[in-house]
Formats: sequence, structure tokens, C-alpha cells
Amino acid sequence: MKMKSFLMIIICLCLFTVVGNAQGNKQSTSKAKTSQSKSDKSPQYVKPKGNRQFPLSDAVRVGDMLYLSGQLGTDENSQVVAGGIKAETKQIMEKIQRLLEDNGSSLDHVVKCTVMLADISEWGMMNEVYITYFKPEHLPARSAFGVNGLVRGARVEVECMAVVK
Repeated sequence: MKMKSFLMIIICLCLFTVVGNAQGNKQSTSKAKTSQSKSDKSPQYVKPKGNRQFPLSDAVRVGDMLYLSGQLGTDENSQVVAGGIKAETKQIMEKIQRLLEDNGSSLDHVVKCTVMLADISEWGMMNEVYITYFKPEHLPARSAFGVNGLVRGARVEVECMAVVK
């Protein structure tokens, strides 16, 4: 009888130890996930390429989201490309595509764009080019509005938000 009682006590102690360790592991895992998600939420800044000295980042990643600064239709010397709104829009979309791909995303993962136009009447011409960069099943949400001038005399500026793959 004493032996059975002794074995029962040992079994109970073992069970408490196993259950206690399992609970501790759950809490450790939960803490690890929390600290991991906090570090994932820290912004990662993508500095402009070249010797541009602008007070901005080309993109900022926070968690699985990538926020692109407004892009102008400029060349490598920061000059607006010739050819008007369509040429500028094409240059912008090419820059956006490169920025997305350089930072782990793509045009298929863009969720929102904002388009600023120096002349809202050029929206249709901008849209003819803009739409060619997105698949019909991956059209992002978009806002477009006319503004009272853009930097460098640009006709259009586009900013985007995308999910990182």
C-alpha cells in the first residue's frame, strides 16, 4: 500500500512538472512572438540612391508594409523627363516598380496609390499609362487630385503603399 501511494505521488509530481513546463513554454513562445512582432514593426528606412540630399526616404518598411514616397517623372539627374504627362507617368511607374522589387514587393502587391496632378484635366492621359502597369485582378485602391503645383514643375506625382512578399 505504501508503495502504491509513493508511486502515485511520483506520478503526480511528474505530471505537474510536465504541465508546468508546457505552460512555461507557451508563455515563452507568446513572449517571443510579441517581441518579434515589436521588432518587425520598427521602421526600416530606404535612403535615396545616388548623392541626392533630400530630407526623405525613398521608402519606409514597417512590418509587412512598404510605404513609398511620392515619385516624380525624373531622370537620374533629378530632371523632369521631356514628353509631358504620359512620359512622366511612365518614368514614375518604372521607378515605383524598381523600388518595390528592390524592397521585396512588386506591383502585384500594391494596395493603395495616391496620384497628384498639376492639372486635373490630364488625369485621362496619366491613367492611360498608369493602368498598363497593373493586372486587372491586382488593381490597387487609388485617389487622384489636382494640386497647385508640384516640385520641379512636374505634371504628376505618385505615391504607393504595398505589402512585402
